[in-house]
Amino acid sequence: MDTSDTSGQLEEAWERVHATGPERLGRLSNHAPMVVEALATRGQAGAVHRWLDRYRTKLEDFPDRVAPVTDANWPSALGDPHRAADWIDYFTRTLADHPWRSVLAVWWPRLLPGMYGGATHPVIRVGHAVRTLESGENAPRRTELAHALGYWAAVHHTVSGVTLLPGAATAAASLDAVPAVRTAENPFPARLTAVRQLPDWSGDVTNPDTARERLTELVRAATHRYATHGHGDEIMLVHAATAPNAVLRTLGSLPRELWVPSLHAAWTASAAVTAMYAPAEAVDYAPTARLTAEEVVERALDHGNEHVIKLTDTALDIGDEQALAAAQRAIELTVPLS
Repeated sequence: MDTSDTSGQLEEAWERVHATGPERLGRLSNHAPMVVEALATRGQAGAVHRWLDRYRTKLEDFPDRVAPVTDANWPSALGDPHRAADWIDYFTRTLADHPWRSVLAVWWPRLLPGMYGGATHPVIRVGHAVRTLESGENAPRRTELAHALGYWAAVHHTVSGVTLLPGAATAAASLDAVPAVRTAENPFPARLTAVRQLPDWSGDVTNPDTARERLTELVRAATHRYATHGHGDEIMLVHAATAPNAVLRTLGSLPRELWVPSLHAAWTASAAVTAMYAPAEAVDYAPTARLTAEEVVERALDHGNEHVIKLTDTALDIGDEQALAAAQRAIELTVPLS
C-alpha cells in the first residue's frame, strides 16, 4: 500500500502549503503538510488536493520576517516563535548548499532536546518530510524539510525538573506506570510544566540497535494504548504515538550515534503526553467490524480529521489488528473535518 509514486500531486500540494504559515492563532499547528504526505504515501495521492480544499480554512498566511538567522546568531533565535519565517529562510538556504542528510545530522542533536515545543508537531512534520526524501529527492521535498526544521527551531522548548521513577520491563507497562497529571490548565505548555515524574524506561539503553528496537516497541505500545485510553483526549493522545514514530522514521537517515539520545527524547515526549491527558480509567474496546488496512485508510480520508489520518498512518506502520483498531477508535472519537 505504501508508494513513492505521487505523480506530482504531493509536490503540488506542498507548494500550496508552503505559502502558508506553520501555525494558526499563534498556537495551533498547520497539519496540512503532514496529512498530504501521509495520504500520498498510503496510495491516496489523488485525494490530497481535495483534502487540502477541506482544510483551507485552518491555514494562515506565511508569517512576517524579522531578521535573518545565520550560522553566527542562531542560538539567540532558537525558541523564538516570532522568528519562524527567519528560520525557514535559514534552512532553505542551508539545504540549497548542503545535502539534506548532512544538515539533518548537524541540526537533529541541536533540536532534539526541544521537541516538546509546538506540542511535538515539528518533529512529526520532520518525520513525514524525511520519509518522502528517502524515497526520492526534489525541490518541494527539500523545501518541506526546511519548513519543518524551521518550525521546530522557532518553537523549540525543553523540559526540566522531571524526577525519574523506576521503569517497567516493557513500553506498555511503563506507559501504564506514568503518573497522571491532574490540572485545570488547558494549553499544552502549561500542562507540560505540571509533569514532574516519569518512569525511566529508556535510561539503561546505550546500544544504537537496542535503541531502535525499543523505539519500535514504544510506537507499537502507544498506538495500541490509544484504543483503550484515547477517550482521555482524543486529539492530544494521538501524539503519544505519532511523535515517537516520527523519530523512528528518521533514525535511518541519522548517524547511529544519535539513535540512543533519540530514544530518550521520544520516550520522554510519549510519556509526558500520556501523563498530561490520561483518562481516569481505561475502557475495553473492540471495533464493530474487522477492516483491512486499505478500508481503514479510506474511512480515515472520508472522516478527514487531520489527527485521525496521522494516527492511521502510524497504525499502518505497525500493521497489526490492535493498531488498526486504534485507528478505528480515533475515527469514532474524533469530530470529522467539515
